[in-house]
Amino acid sequence: MDQLPKRPANYVPLSPVEFLPRANAVYGDRASVIYGRVRFTWRQTYARCRRLASSLLSLGVRRGDVVSVLAPNVPAMYEMHFAVPMAGAVLNTINTRLDAAAVATILRHSNAKLFFVDYDFVRLAGDALRLLASAGANTHLPLVAVIDDLDAPTGVRLGELEYEALVAHGDPNAELPQLADEWDAVTLNYTSGTTSAPKGVVYSHRGAYLSTTSLLLQWGVGTEPVYLWTLPMFHCNGWTFTWGMAARGGVNVCIRDARPGDIYRAISRHRVTHMCCAPVIFSILLEGDNKKQLEAPVHVLTGGAPPPAALLERVERIGFRVTHAYGLTEATGPALACEWRDQWDRLPLPERARLKARQGVSVLSLADADVKNADTMESVPRDGKTVGEIVLRGSSVMKGYLNNPKANEEAFKGGWFLTGDVGVVHEDGYIEIKDRSKDVIISGGENICSKEVEEVLFRHPAVADAAVVAMPHPRWGETPCAFVVAREDAGGVTEDDVLAFCSNRMARFMVPKKVVVVGALPRNALGKVEKVKLREVARKLEPTVPAQKPKGKTTTTTSTTVLGGRRDEQQVAHVMAVSRL
Repeated sequence: MDQLPKRPANYVPLSPVEFLPRANAVYGDRASVIYGRVRFTWRQTYARCRRLASSLLSLGVRRGDVVSVLAPNVPAMYEMHFAVPMAGAVLNTINTRLDAAAVATILRHSNAKLFFVDYDFVRLAGDALRLLASAGANTHLPLVAVIDDLDAPTGVRLGELEYEALVAHGDPNAELPQLADEWDAVTLNYTSGTTSAPKGVVYSHRGAYLSTTSLLLQWGVGTEPVYLWTLPMFHCNGWTFTWGMAARGGVNVCIRDARPGDIYRAISRHRVTHMCCAPVIFSILLEGDNKKQLEAPVHVLTGGAPPPAALLERVERIGFRVTHAYGLTEATGPALACEWRDQWDRLPLPERARLKARQGVSVLSLADADVKNADTMESVPRDGKTVGEIVLRGSSVMKGYLNNPKANEEAFKGGWFLTGDVGVVHEDGYIEIKDRSKDVIISGGENICSKEVEEVLFRHPAVADAAVVAMPHPRWGETPCAFVVAREDAGGVTEDDVLAFCSNRMARFMVPKKVVVVGALPRNALGKVEKVKLREVARKLEPTVPAQKPKGKTTTTTSTTVLGGRRDEQQVAHVMAVSRL
């Protein structure tokens, strides 16, 4: 058997890009992309991607070059997931909510050769390029091409290159480079930086292919799905569903912004069957007049932040069928999925929501996922109580961090990738995340998982959103500080209400010693609460509840306007200003 060699007929490098030629051959006449009044078939999408790849080669793009794009969920963003690697290059999708300095940093670190910019982000891109140019004479500046709106062209330009012109002038029959090694890079994604500086995460063709097929299988996506793009494509390449929809001959319904009206309208008009989103989208869809009962079930894969069971229960009542996943940029998106068991259907809705809130079991592209003691690297017992660090190994784990040997050494240990997330393993083998390792609050020697406190806060009938971080405490070192957002239809919420609610539902040491009511929580583009900013505010606050509370007395404030004086008012104003930004 050892004498049987690999041949072109029996060994082809794995790549998610190959789903597109198949879609052209098998699903050619089916709709591929819908954006406003614009519609493409898979045959048209295939031709457009080949044309763009040809134009990229004519601009001097070669194997391993980075092509960056700053755009929302528009057809061009989708097409570039195929066209850029077709030219042998590496796609770098940039978070549209970053500031100019962060965009400039990514362009510099990635050494981008070409920079595509949506017309709505020309000013941001221009500012970033000016910062890049001011860095020094030796700084490399990328070529720039504008992506104008397909449905309603604006004429906005930044330089001479324009996306549709490049597509039009490309040759669909041009010879394109063939992938020689499936370990070659396909995309470069930068982490959200919620706990540290962003790092460049490199995906291989092999890892992206396996992750795509794995998620399609585990989520049970059949042929001809109608997929609504509420998840940004710049986040882990849309959790690989950019390629996955081509594999299943699905329809990509693109919307520029994830506004409640646009989402509900698209679901109704196009009979959407699937979508992905962060839990924050659920909160938006459920708020006030936004909430609508769906005519037909919509399957939703959610992740990015652990969703409270109470939120899952509410969203299921209006017709969304939620599957909870856990992942991170370094794992090519989802790494764990809460696979549903038939016997759970017979449980009451609150119990089903609690089970669904768990992160679940490893996706098929991973060899293993576990929870280990970070010091001994021994697996924790399956008791649902003993916490450890979630670790992964398998083909869908990133190649590594670009130009960052130190970070790579820290992330890979003993044959595992260390996620930095704290979790437990239940008796049935399902993993449940408890916190980021940096978000664990150590109060008087006791470890407090902020997620457990947040779960209680979300059960308060007047609380729409909540986040818990550590704040200094004169006696216990640090203690929980809660930031809450009131539901619009609840008539407000006070610190007294929240503290009393928590006191009856958790151990005393876990009860927040400060509650700050704000208009909105600061979140990044992935829907994750930016706890770094909340910690900055909390460090300057003082506990409302004293270290030694006499029986029968409480010392709490009752509104955000008095929280402890002008100093606290300024901090609340800072949080609200950050959230608006």
